[in-house]
Amino acid sequence: MWFSSIVSSPRGSLLPQQILELANVYLENAFDAKDPKIAMVLCHDTEAALYQARKSSKHDKNPTMTRGIATAYISLGKLLESRGHDSGAETSFEKAKNLGCAYQHILRRTHGEVRISSHSPRTYTADLHV
Repeated sequence: MWFSSIVSSPRGSLLPQQILELANVYLENAFDAKDPKIAMVLCHDTEAALYQARKSSKHDKNPTMTRGIATAYISLGKLLESRGHDSGAETSFEKAKNLGCAYQHILRRTHGEVRISSHSPRTYTADLHV
């Protein structure tokens, strides 16, 4: 079989931005999936990629990357919520909220606030408003 010649590419060899891009590909496909089981597998893959992205970028202190990960968690939460998986949605929203803690030093300096705003039916972003 030709499958034996395929070597899987571990996410660990990707840069954090690439891992985030992969998570967003999984997420977009989960939104499009007609089969609920396939959608849930893609949601799981999204979660695994986001975990790896957080882990890989933990020491970077890159607000853009943190915002991208938080945005993906919010989108994942919205998808899970729309499919009746309230517990999973709440977990995703909580992870996005926890990532907001990385902005606390910016918030104290600017007296701004982090809010979640919808830009399209599928994309939710964690915006920093000052």
